[in-house]
Amino acid sequence: MEGLEVTVLLGLAILAGTVLAPRLRIATPLLLVVIGLLLGFVPALREIQLPPETVLLLFLPVMLFWESLTTSLRAIRRSLRYIIPMSTLLVVASAGAVAWIATLFGMPWQTGLLLGAAVAPPDATAVAALGRLLPQRMFMKLKAESLTNDGTALVVYAIALSVALGDDITPWSITATVLVSYLGGAAAGIAVAALAYLALRRAHSAIVINTTLLLVPFTAFLLAELIGASGVLAVVFAGLIVAWMLPRITTAASRRQATAAWPFGVYLLNGALFVLIGLEVQYVVHDIAARQIGALVLVTIAAWLALLVVRYLFQLLFAPFTRPARGAPHGGGNRARIVSTVAGFRGAVSLAIALSVPTTVGGDGLDGRDAVVFVTGGVILLSLLVQGPLLPAIVRWARLPEDAAADEEYELAQRAISGAALAALDDIAAEHGISADVRDRARREGYEMLELANARAYARQRQTDDAQIAELETMLDEPDAADTGPVPEIGEVPPRTTTVGSAGGGTAAASALQMLATSDGIDLTQRSPIQKHEEATRLKLALLDRQRAVLHRMRREGTIDDLVVRRIEAHLDLEEMRLSGIEQLD
Repeated sequence: MEGLEVTVLLGLAILAGTVLAPRLRIATPLLLVVIGLLLGFVPALREIQLPPETVLLLFLPVMLFWESLTTSLRAIRRSLRYIIPMSTLLVVASAGAVAWIATLFGMPWQTGLLLGAAVAPPDATAVAALGRLLPQRMFMKLKAESLTNDGTALVVYAIALSVALGDDITPWSITATVLVSYLGGAAAGIAVAALAYLALRRAHSAIVINTTLLLVPFTAFLLAELIGASGVLAVVFAGLIVAWMLPRITTAASRRQATAAWPFGVYLLNGALFVLIGLEVQYVVHDIAARQIGALVLVTIAAWLALLVVRYLFQLLFAPFTRPARGAPHGGGNRARIVSTVAGFRGAVSLAIALSVPTTVGGDGLDGRDAVVFVTGGVILLSLLVQGPLLPAIVRWARLPEDAAADEEYELAQRAISGAALAALDDIAAEHGISADVRDRARREGYEMLELANARAYARQRQTDDAQIAELETMLDEPDAADTGPVPEIGEVPPRTTTVGSAGGGTAAASALQMLATSDGIDLTQRSPIQKHEEATRLKLALLDRQRAVLHRMRREGTIDDLVVRRIEAHLDLEEMRLSGIEQLD
């Protein structure tokens, strides 16, 4: 099929899944996988191939970067004792267990290790899509683990591929591979994040800022690949660092723009990937000899069960070393480990690794490549279609302690920034030359916006030409002028209202000026309401700056979580956009 036809097909599939999933009461990713499987029964559609570089170079950088931007850095720091062994030792243990099981079913050791590397890491995007109902702390720990374990899986894959290619493998070469992958990936991510900071610290255009941020994951991935390091880790490191620097290198307008664009783009990429997973599984099933399918199905089920067992046992054995930090809830013990085990979904990275297995080595076919893709696709399907629907029931059964820390911190931050703004109101008003009237008005919640609308209407009226004003004055001099035609029911004119700018104090205003009389609290002979509005705008913007400063200080001190900061800052950005105008998006 042509590229445009494939694009339309994927778009329609995503649209159908998005519309039907709420009605069927199932998660959208699960339905998209099923749609992909159903589409795979059409021979022409089954031929759609997903090049491995597409997943590695197009899908993963964008999705991992966004997941890194929306991950709690404080949660990562507090859970390092959990994240480090789970993202390294567990991946190696899972890959080894799957490789051993594969050899029991007759697979060569090299092929089994390639398979183990593919299915070992839980996927960050799958966890993010299906694990939202988990308690906040557990969700963040799983997400952080899934972001960092891909590097370990790719190192295991590189070692397994070297074995399959017949290269000499020594402890030194393995150590060098691990060091280059991790340290090189981290260095590449840090370097690109630093370049982004230098490029954006003086930028003000929302388009420039967000275009630069879009280039960050691809540049980090490219730089890491050029030095033979892990592109996935480079993207994650760059994303985490950029997330910390985001308030200093972005504006309210750029953040509002990114908040609308990034989730939508990631949703489309994620949805397309789930549909393509179903199509890829169908392709592999029809490409493998029928006599091999039964054995491969058994391998798939055994590998999937082994991943669950190893993950549970690993958490059980390392429980003494991964206790929560002081003051944090324990997390539910054994029931929490079962929930974490079921929430370890496989997804994009596993598919990318399986598809990256070469079809030939030195002109000869690589034994077992189709089997690796088949089993990997099957494990992904089992994790999504079995673990996904099962997770809500497991969470209810576990009865984990409620995690109200985020709500408490949100309320604390709201009180803190509001109190700080009110405490500094007098100083800020004096600094910006704000009148006492405007300053006192800012102390109250809201004020009548009708006065502003009336003042603007009056200003526009005063800009009309002398002929129109003369005509209106003539109409006011006629006693029955108000009864000659229907009067627009914009507002009721109070008795004895004097029209400003008229030759005399008429008892009724002209219909074109009646909108000025909807509030008798306006004294247009005093300071202009527009001038007062401008002062109020300057004051509110200054108060927003003070609130942001307090908010970010609380974040640096660790008082509130990064996600709470983003939640509050989104409201502050919206208020700033309301005050400043949407033209800032340019």
